[in-house]
Amino acid sequence: MTSAAAPPAGGAPSGPSAPAATAGPPNAQFGDAGGFSDAPRKANGEVDWLSLYLGFFAMVVGQFMAMLDIQIVASSLPQIQAGISASADEVSWIQSAYLIPEIVMIPLSGYLSRLWGTQRVFMVSCAGFVVMSVLTGLSSSIDEMIVTRALQGFIGGAMIPTVFAIAFTAFPMERRVTATTIMGLIVTLAPTIGPTLGGHLTELLSWRWLFFINIVPGILVLVLVGRYGNFDRGDPSLAKGFDWFGLAFMATFLMSLEVVLADGAKDNWFADDRILWLSVVTGISGVVFVWRQLTYWQPIMQLRVFADRNFTIGILINFANGATIFGGTFLIPLFLGRVQQFSSAQVGTTMLVSGVTMMMVAPIAGRVVRRYDPRISMVAGLLIASAGVWPGHAITKDWGFWNFAALQAMRSFGVMLAMIGSQMLAMSTLAPQLIKSASGIINLARNTGGAVGLAVLSSALASNTAEHMNDLTSRVSYASGQAQQMLAGLAQRMAGMGVPDPAGAARKAFDFMIAQDAQVLAFGDGFAMLTAGCLAAACVSLLARPGPMAMMPPPPKDAH
Repeated sequence: MTSAAAPPAGGAPSGPSAPAATAGPPNAQFGDAGGFSDAPRKANGEVDWLSLYLGFFAMVVGQFMAMLDIQIVASSLPQIQAGISASADEVSWIQSAYLIPEIVMIPLSGYLSRLWGTQRVFMVSCAGFVVMSVLTGLSSSIDEMIVTRALQGFIGGAMIPTVFAIAFTAFPMERRVTATTIMGLIVTLAPTIGPTLGGHLTELLSWRWLFFINIVPGILVLVLVGRYGNFDRGDPSLAKGFDWFGLAFMATFLMSLEVVLADGAKDNWFADDRILWLSVVTGISGVVFVWRQLTYWQPIMQLRVFADRNFTIGILINFANGATIFGGTFLIPLFLGRVQQFSSAQVGTTMLVSGVTMMMVAPIAGRVVRRYDPRISMVAGLLIASAGVWPGHAITKDWGFWNFAALQAMRSFGVMLAMIGSQMLAMSTLAPQLIKSASGIINLARNTGGAVGLAVLSSALASNTAEHMNDLTSRVSYASGQAQQMLAGLAQRMAGMGVPDPAGAARKAFDFMIAQDAQVLAFGDGFAMLTAGCLAAACVSLLARPGPMAMMPPPPKDAH
C-alpha cells in the first residue's frame, strides 16, 4: 500500500489540487471530426454507428440484468426458503447479500474503467455475474446462496455505472438524450417488474430459474460487447499507487450504511446495540474515506466532481428519484398484501402499470428533455410525480385497481422525466476526465436514496401505525353506543356462523378493524412523505444553471 499523499517519482498528481487533465474544457470531446472521442470508428475515421449502437445495446441488456436481480427474488422468498431449508431471518439475507457488495462496486467501477478500459471491465463483470447466477441457482444451503449472491452483486455491480459513462462519452450531444432515455427506462423498469417476473418464473418453473434466466442473455451480452464494445482504452499507469487504504474505508462505510438502513427500522434503530455501533462505524469510516479521497494523489473516487454545482444538484435529484422509485415500489405492494390480502399474482398485475407506463412515456420524456432546458423537465417531472403520489395520502381499504393505476401512471411519468433531465444536467458541465467517476456516484446516489427512502418509510409505517392505533382506541371506547351496536351486530353474525364464542370473536374482529384502519392511515402518511420529498427536490432543482442542452439547435431527424 502506498501511504504517502504525494505521488511517486514520475507520477502525475490527480487529486483535487492537481491541474486538470489535458482533455480540455468540459465539452472538448465533442470538438473533433466525429464529434466525440469514445465511439468506435471505421478505418477512414468516421464513426461506426452500427458498432456503437450494438455495443451500447448489449451493455444496456447487461445493466438490466444486474438491476433486475435486485428485486427478482422479492416475491419468491417463501419458495426459496423451503427449497434450501432456511429460517425466516436467514432468507432475508438473500436480498441484502446482493445489495451490500453491489453498492461498493458501483463507485469503484469508475476507477476500474479508467484503469482497464470499459470493455474489459464490463465483460469481466458480466461473465462473473453469469457464473455466480448459475452457482446461486444450484445452491443447496443458505450459506452457499449468501456467498454466491454476494459475489453476484459485487462482480455484476460494475455493469450498472459503466453504461452511464459510455452514454455520455460515446454519443454526441444530440443523440445523448436517446441513450439517457433508454437508461432511465431500465433504471425504473427493472426494479418494478422484478417481483412480477420472479413470481411467474417460480410458478411456471421453479425458484432456481430466477438465476438461470441470466445465462442466455448474459452470453449474448458477452458476444456483442466483445465484438462491438471497444469504446476506449485503459490507463495501466493508474495501477501504481492504488489506494487500498481508501478502498477499505469506502467498503466499510458503504456496507455499514447499507446494513443500518436495511435493518434499522425493524431493529428499533439505536435501541439495538448492533445498529448503534454500525452507525458509529459508518460515521467514522465515511469521514476518513472523504478525507482520504481529498488528500491522496490518486483517489478511487474523484470527489472534485462536487465542485460543479449542476452535478451536485443532479445528485440530489437522483437521490430523491431513488427514494420515489423504491418507495413507491415498496408501499403499494405492501398495502395490497397486508390490507387487501392480494396474492402475489394480483400484486404483480397491479404493479405492471408502472412498467407499461414507463415504456409508453419514455419517448415522450426524451423529446421533452431534448427540446427544452433540462431544468424544466426536472421541475415538471418532480411536480407531476408529487401530484401523482399525493392522492395516496387519502388511501382507503376500498381502493381498487384504477386508483392505483392512476397513481402509478403519474408517478412513473414524473420520475422518468425528472430522472432523464437530472442525468443530462449533472453530466452536462463536467470535464470529460471526470465522467466515469461521476457515473458511479450518480448510481450510488440513486441506490442510496432508495435505501434511505425504504428505511424512513419502514420506520414511519411502524411508528405511525402505533400512533394511529392509540388515537383510534382512545376515541372508540367499547362502552360507547356505536361500539356496542357494532359489537352486537358482529356477535349476531358470528353466532349465525356457528362460532363457539360469538362475543369474544366479535371483540377480536372489532380490534382487527381498528388495527386495519390504523394501518391504512399510516400508509397514507407514507404517501404524504413521498409527496413532500418530491416537492423539496423540485425546489432544489431550481438552483441549477443552464447546461449545453438548453442552447443546442434542433437535433437532426435521425437522432429521434
